[in-house]
Amino acid sequence: MIKIDPKTVPQRTLYNGDKIPCIGMGTFGSDRFTPEQISAAVSGAIKCGYRLFDCAAVYGNEAEIGEVFAKAFAEGEVKREELFITSKVWNNMHGRGDVLLSLAQTLKDLQLDYVDVFFVHWPFANYHAPGCDGDARNPDSKPFNPEAFIATWRQMERIVDMGLARHIGMSNMTIPKLEAVLPACRIKPSLIEMELHPCFQQPELYDYCVERGIQPIGFCPIGSPTRPDRDKTPDDIADIQVPELVEIAKAHSVHPAVICLKWAVQRGQIPIPFSIYENEYVSNLKCTTEDPLSDEEMAVLKSIDKNCRLIKGQVFLWKGAKGWEDLWDLDGTITK
Repeated sequence: MIKIDPKTVPQRTLYNGDKIPCIGMGTFGSDRFTPEQISAAVSGAIKCGYRLFDCAAVYGNEAEIGEVFAKAFAEGEVKREELFITSKVWNNMHGRGDVLLSLAQTLKDLQLDYVDVFFVHWPFANYHAPGCDGDARNPDSKPFNPEAFIATWRQMERIVDMGLARHIGMSNMTIPKLEAVLPACRIKPSLIEMELHPCFQQPELYDYCVERGIQPIGFCPIGSPTRPDRDKTPDDIADIQVPELVEIAKAHSVHPAVICLKWAVQRGQIPIPFSIYENEYVSNLKCTTEDPLSDEEMAVLKSIDKNCRLIKGQVFLWKGAKGWEDLWDLDGTITK
């Protein structure tokens, strides 16, 4: 296995001065891969130099990944403080006291005393079963409610006070939602996860976060070709097939996926690509340390934004919603 010195991987600085690697490994693959396959990839990733891992309770593999972490610590492969480990509270655990229960289970499964970041996975408590069909709907689903979100956020702030999470974050937000809740936050989010790839750059939301000292983390950084079938629609655009991106990849003699990651890192977000294949996850990490894109290439990639959202979240829709667009406040106001 090729090993990359973690010290050569660029870092970002969070608003309190803490450092975080500029790239991490995602662990969502439960629709296509087993927990054993994913945890084996995490083990290999630690060995090759990854230091950031993005986990979540709903992915159904934290216990297996926890075994990998424990073994790596016990064998001296890496120290706990050298890793940056994130997890998330799922939608069925937004109730009073449930955030702490959710984190307690995550810490038990991951065999940790704390996580570096704990995210609110989605900004509402609309639950659906893992792996459900894209047409599935929960009759109890409700639109975003700022008061309910802040009630959950108060619990998130409490886990920071308790030393169980070094940072807290949000995910799948919009500017109207952030406008509604950020003024009420005692502890503001250090990071926000959002879908980010060359064909879906979200410049307004991205800039909004950066201007407020909130670090964006980008999921689906190469357009997520292995995303669940329920998240695929006929109008989706495959980033790695866009001609301009393919030409840049040819000029660098790399796969187009590598160009997506280079673009993400040089733009300033933290991509969290997922792969169980050693050659791919090694390449993903290595590309952050060499052969940067030129300013001209970055400008070309900026121009290929197609506003193509891949993870539409339609399974979270409530009765009376017109369509998945309602989840994302596309008219500039919160849909209620």
